[in-house]
Amino acid sequence: MSPVPWIRASILPACVLVSAAVAAWSQAGGRKHLYRAAKPLTMALIIAAAALAPAPVPAAYKIFILAGLACSLLGDIALMFPGKWFTAGLAAFLCAQGFYILAFKPGPGQPVSAGLFLPFILYGLLMFFILAPGLGPMKLPVLVYIAAAATMAGFAAGRFVDLGGTKRLLAFAGAALLLVSDSLLAYDRFARSLGRARILVLGTYFPAQLLIALSV
Repeated sequence: MSPVPWIRASILPACVLVSAAVAAWSQAGGRKHLYRAAKPLTMALIIAAAALAPAPVPAAYKIFILAGLACSLLGDIALMFPGKWFTAGLAAFLCAQGFYILAFKPGPGQPVSAGLFLPFILYGLLMFFILAPGLGPMKLPVLVYIAAAATMAGFAAGRFVDLGGTKRLLAFAGAALLLVSDSLLAYDRFARSLGRARILVLGTYFPAQLLIALSV
């Protein structure tokens, strides 16, 4: 039997968790060089977990997820230099949300449940209301990003509720965690510093991306 499924199911997730822990530890301790190595390495391992997924996943789904993960990696690199590249990082993550939306959106003839979307819409509006006083000229870009993130999570929820299955549950859990991570990051930047609790940003971000990768 090929070792690839075993590597993807066991070895890669374990490596992701170790690398993610190093990234969080190095960020909290101000170890910039180690952090700038561990953070992209973690995302590269997550991309590998998705790339090694065996058939019969739909080819389009896998392509969209891989594209979203790749854009997230670019966003991660940009956000390591927030003074110069924050806007570029936001754009990269917006592209990632767009690819995830394409992956999770209902197929032709499948209705979108307004009831499932309502909690995510309300959450997005609440986040924007909290962040708005500190956004300044970033109000429109952040509003667009929040709308995309809420749409992504809503589609993932609808896909799981309508079709069920373990992989769709992984995608929904990952999408929900990613929404939480984005909210924490935005709150830390535009509202009030999270201080030591900033570790929660990476503590939700990497598991979110790993769950999405394992949904392939």
